[in-house]
Amino acid sequence: MEIQKLQELGLAKPQPQAKPRNQLGQDQFLKLMTTQMTHQNPLKPMENAEFLTQMAQFGTVSGIQELQKSFADFAAAISSDQTLQASNLVGRKVLVESQQAQLTANDPIAGAVALEQPATAVTVQILDSSGTPIRTLSLGSLDKGLTNFSWDGLKDDGTYANPGAYHLRAEGMVEGENQALKTQVIAPVESVSLDRKGHGIKVNLEGIGSVDFKQIQQIL
Repeated sequence: MEIQKLQELGLAKPQPQAKPRNQLGQDQFLKLMTTQMTHQNPLKPMENAEFLTQMAQFGTVSGIQELQKSFADFAAAISSDQTLQASNLVGRKVLVESQQAQLTANDPIAGAVALEQPATAVTVQILDSSGTPIRTLSLGSLDKGLTNFSWDGLKDDGTYANPGAYHLRAEGMVEGENQALKTQVIAPVESVSLDRKGHGIKVNLEGIGSVDFKQIQQIL
């Protein structure tokens, strides 16, 4: 009769699963250590020292593995906590670096120009989906830092633009040279999600798309 059937009838003890031959568990190592200490050769202290060195290395590897697991658990806990906190942003508005913005019937496009040093003749151009400038906002001379701007949808020709996504392009004279400038935009948070690869939290913004949580400059 097969062993499996005997086991099912209670006539044979379950066979323990064999451990991989290329792995050495802590219990096995301790048995080897005990055997080694029992058969120490006082005439060959170097062999004993080498064995103790191996024992220390084994303990270090085991400790590192436990430490890595602890850090992994800790990181998972922090990530979950951050995701929970970030979920409270849904429905609120944030300021994030972007050259995209969404014009709605109720809210104008609002944001800021970010300057690392003073600039003159600063302008912010609003471009439609085809890349054609439809409105130019003149901000003049600005100091270092953030300067707010807004666009209510009125085009340079006196008509109003349709709600939708628009592109921003900021420029200014810095130390006598015309340079592209960074823009930041206020956008509503639609949802929050955890990156598929587990490398952070993604915040999904209306008219902008998905950005890293760390890219948010202000919560409004």
